[in-house]
Amino acid sequence: MRIAAMAAGAVGGYFGARMAAAGHDVFFIARGANLAAIKKNGLKIESVHGDVHLQKVNVTDDPKSVGPVDIVLFAVKLWDTEKAAELARPLVGPDTRVITLQNGVDSVERVAPILGLEQTIGGATYIATVIASPGVIKHTSQFAKMRFGRADKRADEKLQAFVTAGKAAKIDLDISADIERERWEKFAFLTAMAGSTAALRSPIGPIAADPELRGFFRALMEEACAIGKAKGVALDPAYIEERMDFLANKVEPGMKASMAHDLERGNRLELDWLAGKVREMGRALNIPTPASDTVYTVLKLHRMGTRG
Repeated sequence: MRIAAMAAGAVGGYFGARMAAAGHDVFFIARGANLAAIKKNGLKIESVHGDVHLQKVNVTDDPKSVGPVDIVLFAVKLWDTEKAAELARPLVGPDTRVITLQNGVDSVERVAPILGLEQTIGGATYIATVIASPGVIKHTSQFAKMRFGRADKRADEKLQAFVTAGKAAKIDLDISADIERERWEKFAFLTAMAGSTAALRSPIGPIAADPELRGFFRALMEEACAIGKAKGVALDPAYIEERMDFLANKVEPGMKASMAHDLERGNRLELDWLAGKVREMGRALNIPTPASDTVYTVLKLHRMGTRG
């Protein structure tokens, strides 16, 4: 398959590299130091599931030089969504599928008006990756899962072909039975993970071990789920308990969300589209969000980063 990773960051770079290692035609869209490093040294994945070093990589900062592909793995930072979607236009033809693999809950709604409703597919990833240095992606979680699908649950041959190819490449990916529910469940968990590890400046282990802080994590999830339910999303009543059990027993204690890593590095934060989005929607729906308000308040001055 012809696949474009837009962009070659921690998520797009990881899954794109796995597909490239399996022999697919993968084009990595990158810029700045990451682009220069990949051109010079290739793309390296350091993973608990085995390292990969792609020495010859199709990498560019110009999507026009690539042209239409079968699949676009759309995994840019949330503040770059519309700008990146405009840049991605040359990658998208009538039969292209653009799978949104971002952290927020409104990516499809933001991308579809630019790249097409038929082409834009909601997705969710479950993975802990970070750009360790330009051209090097470090994967630390045992899980590396991707789910996607159409909101109307319609069958799609292009997506099924990607599933077949991905499974052959030993990637845990599949079409979701209900992508809207999956997007909201991922949003609730990610908002809690990002909000707690960034606001408390701690990996998840000590947070999960402390009853009060574990309660704070749970409150962040409960607020996001309450908003999802108010919007008519069919969330599983058992989801919060299942995730709390997952937090206590299966998440690596040293894990931090990408927003916590960005905070430590002085990078811009996705705060406005995570806890900030919960806060915004809560106010519109008259649903109290005190835990999300706390996260937003303590991180607000760091939203735009401190570097440069």
